[in-house]
Formats: sequence, C-alpha cells, structure tokens
Amino acid sequence: MIKGVIFDMDGVLIDSEPIHKKTFLQYLKELGVNLTPADHDAFIGTTNRQIFTALKERHALEDSIVTLVDGYEQRYLAALQAANVDAPIPGVLELVSGLKHEGHKMAVASSSPRQHIDLIIEMLGLSSFFVASVSGNEVTHSKPAPDIFLRAASLLGLSPKECLVIEDSYNGVTAAKAAGMACIGLQNPNSGQQDLAQADRIISVYGELRGELGEWLSGGR
Repeated sequence: MIKGVIFDMDGVLIDSEPIHKKTFLQYLKELGVNLTPADHDAFIGTTNRQIFTALKERHALEDSIVTLVDGYEQRYLAALQAANVDAPIPGVLELVSGLKHEGHKMAVASSSPRQHIDLIIEMLGLSSFFVASVSGNEVTHSKPAPDIFLRAASLLGLSPKECLVIEDSYNGVTAAKAAGMACIGLQNPNSGQQDLAQADRIISVYGELRGELGEWLSGGR
C-alpha cells in the first residue's frame, strides 16, 4: 500500500525547465561551448556537478568544476527570481492538498541544490505540504542512481514499496524504479523528449490521475 508520494521538483512541481535551458545554453556559449537544446535535455534530472564534470572533460574547460557550478547556479537563481514564478504546475496544488487531507506523507527529491529547493518550495507556497526534502548534492550518487529516493523514503519513515514517485525525466524514472518504487511519469513538453517508458503510468497533465490515484494509494495498481 502506498503511504507516501515523492515529487521531483523541476518540471514536476514548477515549470522551470525553460528557464534552466535558456540560462544554461547562454552560460555555456559565453564559455565558448555551443550546445543544442537536445544536449541540455539529456542532462535533465542530474546534478549540476555531474553536468559540469562531464562538460569540463568533454570540452576541456579551464575553470574548476566548483567555479563552473557556482557561476551557473548564481546565474540561474537570478533568472528564476527575475521570472517571478509564484504558481506551481496546474494540478499540483489540488494534488498535494488532497494527499495531505488523506494523511499521505510527501517529500521532494530533486537534483537541484538545497538553496534552490528551499527557495522554490517557498515561492510556490508549498512548504506546508512536504515533511522532507533531499537534494542530489546530499547523497553519494544522484539520479539515475536510486540514492535520493531511498533517502527520501527513509526521511518519511517508509519502505521503498510504500512510496510513489512522480518524475518527468529519464534519469528520474530510472532512479525511482532502481529504488524499487512505483513511478508516474509526467510528460512535460518543456522537459524535452524524455523516455519515460519505465514508468508504471505516463500522464501529460495531472488531471489524468482523477479517479486513478485512489487505486494507486490503496495498492490496487
């Protein structure tokens, strides 16, 4: 029986991937690296440290990984605040409100840095719904490894089989299934052409879960 729901953040709670993509591609361009939107999409779900470790090796970037990551995260944070996003993806508020009313525990498990997670959850007015959150920087191996979801389950006091994950990326879905958890894949077009085939159910909007979520939470699926 499902007792807890673990949400990814970018592309699942907030439609932030367009801001990520624009900021990321411009930042890399200034470093002399021209990437395509598809290149960006392949990194979705992984930590900034993973991303810039790969890019530094691939493109022989001179700056240290710490400098590259810090530079990008500061740039993204400024872009996010300038965008003044104050509402979650349609359907999220209704979903988390219903889950809380029914007594289900909820957590956020995101590859984003802790500062970004705390800021975004507060910006969206969702702080009261989540009893735990985990950053990809706080576990040994981030997505597509299962560590982040196993950590979130532990913080909720639940076993993996008692958790349902909602993800929008290949890396995230892979991590959820490796953790032994049920997974709903949210096909967010702003997250690119993500392969969510491993998910137990794929949706394009949260409204598609009406009438089904009860079955998920009662262990009927």
